[in-house]
Amino acid sequence: MNDVRPGASAAAVAGLRIAIVNWRDPWHPAAGGAERYAWELARRFAAAGARVTYVTCRSPGQRRRERVEGVEFARMGGRFTVYPRVLAWTMARRRRFDAVIDCQNGIPFFTPWALPRRVPVFCSIFHVHDAQFGLYFPGWLAWVGRMLEGPVARWTYRRHACTAISLTTMTALRERLAWTGPVYLVPVGVTVPEALPEAVPAGRGAGPELVCVTRLVPHKRVERILDLAERLRDQRPGLRIGIVGRGPEAERLAAEVAARGLSDAVVLHGFVSEEEKAALVARADLHLSASQGEGWGLCVAEAAAFGVPTVAYDVDGLRDAVRDGVTGWLVPEGDDLAGTVERALKELDDPSRRARIAADCRAWAGEFDWARSAARMADLVAAAVRNGTSSTADSGAHVVSGYGDGHPRVVEGPLRDEILRDPGAALTARPATPLERLLGHPDGVPNGPAGCVPDGPADGVPDGPAGGGVRGGSAGGG
Repeated sequence: MNDVRPGASAAAVAGLRIAIVNWRDPWHPAAGGAERYAWELARRFAAAGARVTYVTCRSPGQRRRERVEGVEFARMGGRFTVYPRVLAWTMARRRRFDAVIDCQNGIPFFTPWALPRRVPVFCSIFHVHDAQFGLYFPGWLAWVGRMLEGPVARWTYRRHACTAISLTTMTALRERLAWTGPVYLVPVGVTVPEALPEAVPAGRGAGPELVCVTRLVPHKRVERILDLAERLRDQRPGLRIGIVGRGPEAERLAAEVAARGLSDAVVLHGFVSEEEKAALVARADLHLSASQGEGWGLCVAEAAAFGVPTVAYDVDGLRDAVRDGVTGWLVPEGDDLAGTVERALKELDDPSRRARIAADCRAWAGEFDWARSAARMADLVAAAVRNGTSSTADSGAHVVSGYGDGHPRVVEGPLRDEILRDPGAALTARPATPLERLLGHPDGVPNGPAGCVPDGPADGVPDGPAGGGVRGGSAGGG
């Protein structure tokens, strides 16, 4: 994992007692991008001087208590029992924390039920799961999951705020979960390699080499990668597709590879080290994703860091992570991958086009940085602790330009009223966004590039190349 750089990143939380609650930790066998996200925040907060406790479930063989890179781990319960056990654990320690980051992986932990009202909570949402409950549970239990993720969570966190990793997730919160409270954008980071892994061979094989890095679970739809192999192996002799990852679908997929006679074209690598994963991705012509939806697409960005473009479906999250025609290609939902992959490979057959795409991929991945993401969350947490709440639902504060030294600032109370009553004043004022109200100043966070999403559903998006996403230094509220 990449180096921790606390200086300009998470210093705002120094001395604070923070709990990060997630149903898994990064070493859990089923861990994915959401766990990586929570861990990158936790370790940077700890490096900056915060007292961080990562509260999670306990996989067989894991220690109940452990300290890693300054982060205290408290593990308890399993897939379902972790929720009531964490709630009871939090209740018993309700006065030990200054703030809580409550990660919603399908459903949150409902920590506001166990905490004093003055303790701010951020409900951190990687992506909305509503459509996925039916893939894993019987109908009645899927309905329970949707109710907990939607109406119950909306009521529980009504006095608190959400953080989301992408514009897609922010939109899903508003439109599919009817969330009305503040939502702050805290994007993921990407580790950009300084050089390709040593294991990358000097030349490529006889045919194209594709790779898919994913958890082997139903909503990732890895069987569509097998369909792709069947379609393309005659057109592209020597085609090899490596599938990297583990999960409950592994045995079924292995049996299907054998039954279809695809062993010469598809390799199931299973779980591999970070170094081996990097080597497999870096040597590939294309990275693939058949997922039905993501919060963003960390594997896509990590592939882009090696100059490897992605072909993915035009679905939630992946349309944020892939800049269509620039850093990859998007497949309309309902179409198959094969036609788009063949078109992509034809473009990559042109050396100049390949070099241009690789450069664009690396530049795009470079827009995202874990240190800036940790800084964003640290500023939000520190401001919430100062204010006694993470919510900024009131609309009284205004951003005033031309006041004092001329720099825009957030004002409220009598000064705001005086400015708004005086039409002849040489000042301009506008309502502050939720982000500006929370932080107490305009234009994003002080230790990152300026930029925020104006309040309201139709007021624009953060700056980003081609409007296709958000820069790692942008922040948003709304």
